[in-house]
Amino acid sequence: MLYQFYEMQRALLSPFAEFASASSKLYSHPLSPFAQGFHSQRVSAGFDLMHRLTKEYEKPEFGITQIQVGGSDIVVQQITALDKPFCKLLRFKRYTDDAKLLSKMRAQPSVLIVAPLSGHHSTLLRDTVRTMLADHKVYITDWVDARMVPAAVGPFHLDDYVHYVQEFIRHIGPEVHVISVCQPTVPVLGAVALMASAGEQTPRTMTMMGGPIDARRSPTAVNNLAMNKSYEWFENNVIYRVPANYPGAGRKVYPGFMQHTGFVAMNPDRHLTAHYDYFLDLVRGDDDGADAHRTFYDEYNAVLDLPAEYYLDTIKVVFQDFALVHGSWEVAGELVKPQDIKTTALLTVEGELDDISGSGQTAAAIELCKGIPKTRKGHFEVKGAGHYGIFSGRRWRELAYPQIREFIARHDK
Repeated sequence: MLYQFYEMQRALLSPFAEFASASSKLYSHPLSPFAQGFHSQRVSAGFDLMHRLTKEYEKPEFGITQIQVGGSDIVVQQITALDKPFCKLLRFKRYTDDAKLLSKMRAQPSVLIVAPLSGHHSTLLRDTVRTMLADHKVYITDWVDARMVPAAVGPFHLDDYVHYVQEFIRHIGPEVHVISVCQPTVPVLGAVALMASAGEQTPRTMTMMGGPIDARRSPTAVNNLAMNKSYEWFENNVIYRVPANYPGAGRKVYPGFMQHTGFVAMNPDRHLTAHYDYFLDLVRGDDDGADAHRTFYDEYNAVLDLPAEYYLDTIKVVFQDFALVHGSWEVAGELVKPQDIKTTALLTVEGELDDISGSGQTAAAIELCKGIPKTRKGHFEVKGAGHYGIFSGRRWRELAYPQIREFIARHDK
């Protein structure tokens, strides 16, 4: 009933959100008589803030249509390379008329960025994609909101996630370099390990960023919640059926609005301060500050539903049984053996101040992959970076990315 109540509340607030938006413009438009009052700027700012607090946030677009390389403008087209029920494999194809630059781009490595299926859309990695496009052919997993997948399609388990990753790797080819961000570090390691055990060619490199390979190390608040509650608690308290007004009606999911509530509850003071600062920026006429707030929260507030089977599998396998590190994880009856990976180079990346995946959790992959020579394994800690700072923002571009770019180039041949 909680999901249905949320939908009813959203429907009731929708007209108010539109009213707040219109009222904000009424008190700010230079030709409006209401905009001439002494407090009109404050009234407009208040209505604008109310609009953003009550509106529905749709999935954002990547919006990457052009990049600049070496002073030249390069057109970028987003295309769908593979279309699966629960995920689209997107490619960002680059075009240029410069023959020399075109030849150089064709020789550049292919990179598969595996985005997390953990609440936010893959557009959260927009900065990751844009930065890597200067030196790589870039693909990314774009996970589908589970409420939009008809129940007749069937369930989606953690095993299916692993098989999706394998299919994407095979589609691109063994020359691919795989980068997993946060949650997918575990299924990506599982996918590559199973391919190695089966004698398949594996990717040239794996870069694992801020993920819970071994969630026992430096456990965070997120880890503690998953470890201290029982599997049955999650099954009974956070799983709901999609309401009738969506294509996935009847499908069991972990709803996006519940995840968003959890995100905000982790740092409520910071979010309150951010919204108050936004109000002040509007009053002062600081358009740059207000735009930066909108850009961040348009992304942060857009969430998706997770398939219940996948979410519960992840809780059990990763955070309760620690099946990967204990050597007991089976995917479709096949034991996952990271030690079988021998030809794929491995780099782990962690943020010094990461409050979602604690220190050492990602680096645990280095110990598990005993078959990879030490000369082909590395670890990098991004100083001063929190969880999002290792794949987005200044520290990503100036500290993390140069390390990853060099690692990929070194092991590309």
